[in-house]
Amino acid sequence: MYAELLKNKIQLLKESGQYREFVTINRIRGQYPLATLSGKKNDQSVVVWCSNDYLGMSQHPLVTAAAQEAIQLFGVGSGGSRNIGGTHKHYNRLESSLADWHNKEAALVFPTGYGSNDATLQCLLRLLPDCTIFSDELNHASIINGIRSTKAACAVFRHNDVSHLEELLVEQPIDQPKIIVFESVYSMDGDVSPIKEICDLAEQYNALTFIDEVHAIGMYGPRGAGKAAELGIEHRLDIIQGTMAKGIGVIGGYIAASNEIIDVIRSFASGFIFTTSLPPSIVAACNASLEHLKASNHERDVLHRKTKILREELNRAGIPIMKSSETHILPVLIGEAQKCKDAAKRLLERHRVYLQPINSPTVPVGTERFRVNVTPNHTEEQILQLKDALIEVFNHFDIVFVEQSDVTMQ
Repeated sequence: MYAELLKNKIQLLKESGQYREFVTINRIRGQYPLATLSGKKNDQSVVVWCSNDYLGMSQHPLVTAAAQEAIQLFGVGSGGSRNIGGTHKHYNRLESSLADWHNKEAALVFPTGYGSNDATLQCLLRLLPDCTIFSDELNHASIINGIRSTKAACAVFRHNDVSHLEELLVEQPIDQPKIIVFESVYSMDGDVSPIKEICDLAEQYNALTFIDEVHAIGMYGPRGAGKAAELGIEHRLDIIQGTMAKGIGVIGGYIAASNEIIDVIRSFASGFIFTTSLPPSIVAACNASLEHLKASNHERDVLHRKTKILREELNRAGIPIMKSSETHILPVLIGEAQKCKDAAKRLLERHRVYLQPINSPTVPVGTERFRVNVTPNHTEEQILQLKDALIEVFNHFDIVFVEQSDVTMQ
């Protein structure tokens, strides 16, 4: 009975074109964004265009050397949770460096960015009496699941709509605990939140602010600390959440906040307390990448220059970049799940271009897309090859071209 029920669920996914299949991509050390496909000859390299290794820092010699040195000194595991044998010397340095990066008193590192959102929100909502949380409708699944796992009241506001947020805030007593949770850069649309305006409302209505900066970390701000740093308003945000898995190029999540908030999460968040910590090699690599990005603007400058080139080339070709995008994330609208999968397959097999289809439930039905991410490592020749490949695939599948990529769907 149970097997049949589960098979039916999978069959429905397959019939709708939403069934997800993994492509085994083996990135080539020192040659990013090139990769090989398992089962293919070594010379069958492909160009990866959808990685969240936004700055290519996973390949940086300083980062890989730090990881290798730590493995030689400490081995490959951490030995336990942070409370039981899993806090090594690299942790203290990383958490101090993250706090400095965001101009906060303290920071706390988690094994993943998902875990840092989920555990922190769960903990706060269970500790703050009668707390209401106000959540942007496009927040990441880790935020949504963190909220849903508690009994806290949740008010969802329309995406980036501060007027709607205020309508919801004004309904609550001024002295009732409140948290506003939102992202700085939204990963599927590439748009930016009205951070300053949300902070204004938080101060007016006595709410804590929790900002997820995972898709901005490393890429924006004078030292790469994100969009809040770029605006110079980090001090107005109570909790800044980030990741080491994207711009920093390794793995791990964190929050930066006041001493009181960090100590409470460290002491009460079960998702932090009862999990094995990151191994020394990973934390050492994070340290090396972070310190480099604090001091170097080179990677950020090249990323933004190449994003501009790619955006202009795709616009000229009529490839529909969603109009919401104002960052390094370029969502290319396809609009149909099966066609998106078929287009991805043709790009890979015919053009050696790897783009993963983004289908429901990650994005709404009818807005299926590719999320294109150029990096400092991509060449201008590869950018032109991608444009030509997309033109051929769009023509082959009768995907609609547009004039100057005037696409407003979200």
